[in-house]
Amino acid sequence: MDLRLPGRRWPRSRRPRRIAAAAAAVAVLAGAGTWTAVASDDAPAVHRADRVMTSGDGVRIDTSYFTAGPGGRRPAVLLGHGFGGSKDDVRQQAEDLARDGYAVLTWSARGFGESTGRIGLNDPEGEVADASRLIDWLARQPEVELDKAGDPRVGMAGASYGGAIALLTAGYDDRVDAIAPAVTYFDLADALFPGGVFKKLWAGVFVNSGGGCERFEPALCRMYERVAESGVPDTEARALLEERSPSAVADRIDVPTLLVQGQSDSLFPLGQADAAAKAIRANGAPVGVDWIAGGHDGGDLETGRVQTRVRAWFDRHLKDDKGAGTGPAFRVTRTGGVDSTDGRAQLRGASADAYPGLADGGRSVPLTGREQSFANPPGASPPAVSALPGLGGSGGLAQLSSLGVGVSLDFPGQYARFESAPVPSDLRITGSPTVTVHVRSTGDDAVLFGKVYDVGPDGRQQVLPSQLVAPVRVEDARAGKDVTLTLPAVDHEVDKGHRLRLVLASTDLGYASPAAPATYTVSLRSDLTVPTAPAVTTAAAPLPAWVWWLPPAGAVIAAVLLLTGRRRTTAPPVDPGLTGVPLQITDLSKRYARSADRYAVQNLSFRVEKGQVLGLLGPNGAGKTTTLRMLMGLIAPDGGEIRVFGHAVRPGAPVLSRVGAFVEGAGFLPHLSGRENLELYWRATGRPAEDAHLDEALRIAGLGDALARAVRTYSQGMRQRLAIAQAMLGLPDLLILDEPTNGLDPPQIREMREVMIRYAAAGRTVIVSSHLLAEVEQSCTHLVVMDRGRLVQAGPVHEIVGSGDTLLVGTATPVDEPLAEKIAALPGVASAVRTDDGLLVRLDDGGTAPRLVAELVRLEVPVASVGPHRRLEDAFLTLIGGSA
Repeated sequence: MDLRLPGRRWPRSRRPRRIAAAAAAVAVLAGAGTWTAVASDDAPAVHRADRVMTSGDGVRIDTSYFTAGPGGRRPAVLLGHGFGGSKDDVRQQAEDLARDGYAVLTWSARGFGESTGRIGLNDPEGEVADASRLIDWLARQPEVELDKAGDPRVGMAGASYGGAIALLTAGYDDRVDAIAPAVTYFDLADALFPGGVFKKLWAGVFVNSGGGCERFEPALCRMYERVAESGVPDTEARALLEERSPSAVADRIDVPTLLVQGQSDSLFPLGQADAAAKAIRANGAPVGVDWIAGGHDGGDLETGRVQTRVRAWFDRHLKDDKGAGTGPAFRVTRTGGVDSTDGRAQLRGASADAYPGLADGGRSVPLTGREQSFANPPGASPPAVSALPGLGGSGGLAQLSSLGVGVSLDFPGQYARFESAPVPSDLRITGSPTVTVHVRSTGDDAVLFGKVYDVGPDGRQQVLPSQLVAPVRVEDARAGKDVTLTLPAVDHEVDKGHRLRLVLASTDLGYASPAAPATYTVSLRSDLTVPTAPAVTTAAAPLPAWVWWLPPAGAVIAAVLLLTGRRRTTAPPVDPGLTGVPLQITDLSKRYARSADRYAVQNLSFRVEKGQVLGLLGPNGAGKTTTLRMLMGLIAPDGGEIRVFGHAVRPGAPVLSRVGAFVEGAGFLPHLSGRENLELYWRATGRPAEDAHLDEALRIAGLGDALARAVRTYSQGMRQRLAIAQAMLGLPDLLILDEPTNGLDPPQIREMREVMIRYAAAGRTVIVSSHLLAEVEQSCTHLVVMDRGRLVQAGPVHEIVGSGDTLLVGTATPVDEPLAEKIAALPGVASAVRTDDGLLVRLDDGGTAPRLVAELVRLEVPVASVGPHRRLEDAFLTLIGGSA
């Protein structure tokens, strides 16, 4: 009997085992609520439904389903997350894809987020089977386009762990129609045991970020402990990882595939994408290969550009949009110096009409050097240093090396080196250099780490491109062996006059080397062959746009000024009655573009006084963001006016110097300290340094000693507070904060609340837009509630919250149940419920608080206090009705 899952295809060498029981079970998806969000006032709403899938083996998989826009069927996308993360990590990308016309399903893999089960490293019988069940579910949704019954039009995307599940599912389930895996592996055994050498630090990162060995499937835990103890990967360990690798189903992945791989990646280097590209192309499927600047070792992940390309890939292969530009067959990002304005590496793309592989355009570079002997020290210590696994963020060692900064370390007596003559012209290496050497060892095996340095004319500057090394285990090396080394794939420019240096080291920090001391002897057997990929060309840097538009724009502006000069009016005069009022908005209106009757904001009026912390509330689409943009002078209103301290606000109005704003976060230079970032920002404004009031702003923000540290070491909460401090520079009289607590945990949210309260305590004014109603209730003194562009209510928080129909009656002694029943039966009382502190009484239409108190006294209830009992959330929902 065939127990294979519908639509799944199994490699000939493997049959389902444990999955048989799970396959016979029904996947249950239990609804857990719906959540709606929009990116701006006029963006389409994204609806999110959270559900839990229960598999036959009892594992619960937490999922979120995103849709947006009008009804009708559309292609679906399964979006996976990285190792150690959860579905929440890809929520923003899911929302963006939903707005672009896809039904998007995200999920937390087994052992991560809210999902249960043990981590199987994308086990075909675990995580891959889960993905197929998710496809089963998508096939039943009315929004999803079907190729046939039970077969949805579906693509898969994800990075790292999520990228591997996309490749694997495409190999096991023929319903997958297109994939876009990023920075991931094709052969996990080759990634963790390259050249037969154990990648010990990255393996440790895997285990620790997964929550410890006990969180993994027992077979994986035993394998890790065995290999970590011996330092040598065995045949059983390789087999265990290979069966969890896309390479196990290489002949079955035959869908359009966009492979995005990182150049700054000592975990899954470019060779992993190369192997995948060759295998999938051999199956006849279209393949695009994109080498990005970043990776697991840091650098720029180019998130915006990559996600745009992924969407175009799906538009072409899922929506059948023939006009969608999917990009070149091969693209590589190249680093060209540093942008002096922000300290970031300048990135430019190079491309080719065909993927060149890793050995295209080989050029022979002669090396010189005698036979050399060097030591593998006892315990393989001290180890050489190349990459530092897990060093990510916006920088990373690999990005430093791309900028010409050498950070590698080799210990004398523990390596051999061979060197070329100065190169006569610039040399671009694109791919994997190769060289053949003869290796001899005083022990049975030798473990070597090959790397090619770019050495400057002075001989002191040496850069290891992308900080990558190639390990190799040479078995039975006592008699000596010729070994051809395939060195790490890179894209690197060697300047004229520089030399190439081949280093073969006996140790490396990231890998396990033999603990027993030995002496290795190495000599050259060939020149160094470097691939140049001549068909890959870098796009010429375009002329600045102003070169083209400035002359005609100047002419147009001159003409407009001539035609309208007589009609221009001066700015409205200052209103002397409002010079002490931070903000007065009167009959403010703004229409949506190309619409005569659809308003983002309509006839909005309210006033804000000194010392207030005003919360601007409203459901998505209420007009909050549009109001704030007009207040900051970013867009002009169609009607009404805004006055700040009596001055009319217009784009560029001088009074805006009294306004500070935090909107959508701030960009900081990661290598500078917090204080240096703020000082640099203030200098850029051109205002005197003494006007910054830097120390006072920093004291209010409460960053303390962290100001002296590099921003790259900051937590999200510290970055938010630094951004608030930047908005407070100059101590503006009016401070505008748009979602200042986004991405913060509860302690950080409390700290942000204290920052706002401290700032307003000195008589200044704060306006905060936030969706966290409980936080607004605690931090704000006043509220403005908007809905559909109009004012719903404005006033002090206690008045808005306290206008409900539920009262909390505090009593000196507990109220017994019979008495509570009598109170519930009183005229004007809808219900009465006992609480720990007394009674919770809900009044009906005829009930009033004074009448209730009189009745309670008559019944001899020991009343100690009477007050409104309503949260801001209750008041908010009452005010806006069904708009939320």
